[in-house]
Amino acid sequence: MKKAIIIGGTSGIGRSLSQILFDNNWTVALTGRRTELLDEIKENSKNKILTLRHDIIETDISDIKMESLFQKLGTVNLVVISSGISDINQKLNWEIENEIIQTNVNGIAKIYEFVFSKFKKQGYGHLVGISSIASIRGNRHCPSYSASKAFQANYLEALRCIAKNERLNIRVTDVQPGFVNTPMAKGNGLFWVAPVKKASAQIYAGILKEKKKIYITKRWRLIAWIMKIAPNWILEKI
Repeated sequence: MKKAIIIGGTSGIGRSLSQILFDNNWTVALTGRRTELLDEIKENSKNKILTLRHDIIETDISDIKMESLFQKLGTVNLVVISSGISDINQKLNWEIENEIIQTNVNGIAKIYEFVFSKFKKQGYGHLVGISSIASIRGNRHCPSYSASKAFQANYLEALRCIAKNERLNIRVTDVQPGFVNTPMAKGNGLFWVAPVKKASAQIYAGILKEKKKIYITKRWRLIAWIMKIAPNWILEKI
């Protein structure tokens, strides 16, 4: 039986994906900030899903929390990092910007570093990070969010390069969702908003194929291509 850890599994994509893994006979452990949701998930699974309360901004205890999960599972095949926050902040309120940076950059990077190092010692593993289509270009509506997702996407690519260069049996996948019907999707005029179950099912299929990059849903590959070649004057008007 394969074993997986979901970081940020109490809601949205993380929770939905954990259920898919559980339904497909994976041993699943997940973390989250909200104790009541962790308890609910554990109860619904009849205590078969292992849960642990952890806020990833607590980087000073992040290694301890992660190590405890690895110890309880013994070996781990897959770790999915689905934590993150977003907010509309064109006015650049520093409290908002700083919170996003602390979570999406510092907190996420610490998890990436620990998991990759752990997989290296273990001899194998699959690291999946959920960044965003927003990682491709800057966005005036949510500057720190798009920048933090670019950080994540580049960090994952760097880890993949390390694994390749050192001939490690470690797979690294960058999931780049467009709009998914979760609390993370904020703003007016959203389009191609995918149901959480559909998005999670496509992510699971991509994980099984060990893809390097997964666009969610699949048609967002077209938007990604357009964003990469779009001139600045178009982005400035969006």
